[in-house]
Amino acid sequence: MAKTKYYVVWVGRQTGVFETWEECSAQVSGYPKAVYKSFKTRELAEQAFKSSSREFIGKDFFESELTPEQLALLGSPVKESISVDGAWDTTTGVAEYQGIHTETGKILFKGGPFEDGTNNIVEFLAIVHALAYCKQNSLKLPIYSDSRNAIGWVKNKEARTNHKRSDKNKKLFELIDRAVKWLNENTYDNEILKWETKAWGENPADFGRK
Repeated sequence: MAKTKYYVVWVGRQTGVFETWEECSAQVSGYPKAVYKSFKTRELAEQAFKSSSREFIGKDFFESELTPEQLALLGSPVKESISVDGAWDTTTGVAEYQGIHTETGKILFKGGPFEDGTNNIVEFLAIVHALAYCKQNSLKLPIYSDSRNAIGWVKNKEARTNHKRSDKNKKLFELIDRAVKWLNENTYDNEILKWETKAWGENPADFGRK
């Protein structure tokens, strides 16, 4: 029988991505204020585990495996481009991001580490940083991100995070405010594209900490 669900446990006896309900249940049943959710693919489950549960609980997410025909239609990524990605430590809450030249792997910029962040926040900041970098250097390169949430936030010119401001993440939220202000005060010609992990493999800007 084909695998239909993967289970993310953010708060429980053990946290992580589990392949069966039995494994998940062992971590959350009877555990005070356990936080968990099922997903249709491992890719989305792993993305969710890297992010704050607030971005996923109470929302519907549909993800399906790509057919060979769909993979073919996606083609190949544009090599002359910038790829961005964020990393979030689920234990410490520390988050950071980076942008690289997709073909050469050269690091173009980095942000962080920041205390008390989320993966979606640094993914958002990474895209805006890339846009500002391109504008400053008169570049019209496409920008790749594997975060649908962050791409949506940039297009809507607002960071739709439920993460609360605190003394620990004051610097991070100052950057968010600056990023939103930049989006509302600037125009850009760069395309913001989804990095298709299923077709192309891991985002070149990935921190490699999975």
